[in-house]
Amino acid sequence: MKHAVYIQTNHKQITGAIVAEYAIRRYSRNNDKFDVHIIEKKDYSWFDDREGQMYLRDGVRRKWLNNDLQSFTLTRFMPPELMGYEGRAVVIDPDVFPSSDTWDLLSRDMQGKSLMCRPRSGTKGIIDRCLASSVMLLDCAKLHHWKVEQWFNEMFEQKRDYMPWICLRYEDRDNIGLFENEWNDFDKLTPQTRMLHTTRRKTQPWKAGLPIDWRPAERFRLFPPAAWVMRARRRLFGEYALLGNYKVHPDKNQENFFFGLLKECVNKGIISEDFVREEMRQNHVRHDAFEVLDRTPDLPPGPQHPLSVITRQAAA
Repeated sequence: MKHAVYIQTNHKQITGAIVAEYAIRRYSRNNDKFDVHIIEKKDYSWFDDREGQMYLRDGVRRKWLNNDLQSFTLTRFMPPELMGYEGRAVVIDPDVFPSSDTWDLLSRDMQGKSLMCRPRSGTKGIIDRCLASSVMLLDCAKLHHWKVEQWFNEMFEQKRDYMPWICLRYEDRDNIGLFENEWNDFDKLTPQTRMLHTTRRKTQPWKAGLPIDWRPAERFRLFPPAAWVMRARRRLFGEYALLGNYKVHPDKNQENFFFGLLKECVNKGIISEDFVREEMRQNHVRHDAFEVLDRTPDLPPGPQHPLSVITRQAAA
């Protein structure tokens, strides 16, 4: 059986994707058993063909912008097709960083399910029963119906809504299994975390201080007036106006984990200093990245969990 891990990204999140690929390899003892691929949105021209056109998102018509921070998200449904509808795949966002062996997820008993994931947190998970498709384990042979280009175009024909699609509500719920939240740990790094997901976009560690370049939701079921304000802001001032800047992540351990991985990538020549400087110039990476790298402590050696040193100190 073929096994692979896919990291989806666009040009704005490529640094995160490269670091995620490195983390997958760093923490696995079974690297000979699976491949790792980065899916880049730019390689699929049908996204660009829809630039500026109106699509359906959570019942609201929005403009498709390829330069948006999250224009890559629908590529998370591409692995079955890329795998020839054979074998197994794990697909992750570019802001997901494994801290344990991904093979443990790839090789687990799926109990006959087509895919596995975790529920979303907050109102999306509770009220909308939204599932988190940002990390999925896929049995590709059971997902022949996934046709991403066709479904993408249906959003512009008002036949498919982005939010139910991304929340997996178009899938038969009986075919979806749930894995432990630690495989997609939302902004929480503990000794039990298997994959850290820096899902709060405003505090992604490598973005602090940069102007926000993603578009917030425009539907709030618990307080609809908030949606009216957001729509008025966009129509009066522009897509990203008045949204402010990215903030420093409140958990220093998560910042140290990401920059510890990035430091190793730079030291090993996986990412060059010139690449980081160019990403800084394009406002994809925070402008004080090298200062942060200089003060970031080294990660524990080998496949040890990034918190293993802290855990031992606390125990002592």
